[in-house]
Amino acid sequence: MYENKRLGFLFVLPFVLGVLLFKLFPFVMSFALSFTQYDLIDPPEYIGLQNYKELFGDDPLFVKSLGVTMWFAILAVPLRVGFALFIAHVLNFKLRGINFFRSAFYLPSILGGSIAVAVLWRFLFAKYGLVNLVLVKLGFEPVAWLADEHYSMWTIVLLFTWQFGSAMVIFLAALQNVPTSLYEAAEIDGASRWQQFWRITVPLITPVIFFNMIMQMVNAFQEFNAPYMITEGGPLSSTYVLALYIYDQSFRYFNLGYGAALSWVLFALVAGLSLFSFWSSKYWVFYAGEKEQAKK
Repeated sequence: MYENKRLGFLFVLPFVLGVLLFKLFPFVMSFALSFTQYDLIDPPEYIGLQNYKELFGDDPLFVKSLGVTMWFAILAVPLRVGFALFIAHVLNFKLRGINFFRSAFYLPSILGGSIAVAVLWRFLFAKYGLVNLVLVKLGFEPVAWLADEHYSMWTIVLLFTWQFGSAMVIFLAALQNVPTSLYEAAEIDGASRWQQFWRITVPLITPVIFFNMIMQMVNAFQEFNAPYMITEGGPLSSTYVLALYIYDQSFRYFNLGYGAALSWVLFALVAGLSLFSFWSSKYWVFYAGEKEQAKK
């Protein structure tokens, strides 16, 4: 019995070491560095709350990047979650070759976050890219997607939305667990497909909707590759998200203490929004077990 326990600890040791070295240690160190002035060369110098005072008191670029990040999350998260739910609903029907389409729609989530796809996306939305060539063929004027601050954000949002595969798979699993007897009863009562979707499907999968919203919100606030590779934060800082500002402060200007402070502000913001989401979930998320417990 003792040998089995030792063997079990041996198997989990790589995971535990990985969490300690690459998760917990950087997490704690970043918090400590946020109270220092550190340029990666000289030893860290303790400066107390100076980084946070400068951040909230006299840093217009922080306010700008925070606003851009919030705007990106407001646009991108509902679009990705909504589109994932729509595609999952379509792929839930029993059609010929449906497994091929499920695999094809999941593929962008594997490739979408890579640098190569971000570079490809930049060429697609360039001045003479494929998107503008199609617009010209249809009789429209070409759009300066990457040079106009009114359109640049949408290129990033579209790429984020295009990577809906993981959320779609989770929605598809939830939809397949909805009892078919409910749809059959609704059809007998004369309910349309639209009414069935809003009165049966959506209420029963609200826990999964809530889970996907939380996960995609966290991903949106951490978005970095697309703004960095496609627009480089421009034009006029219209896509200069907070993650890009943290990178610039930490590894371009070697102001790691200030970058760590920015990181902790981002962490606090995401944690606060997550807590608010969990609080609000009691008003709109339906759990099947709650009704049974209430009866007891």
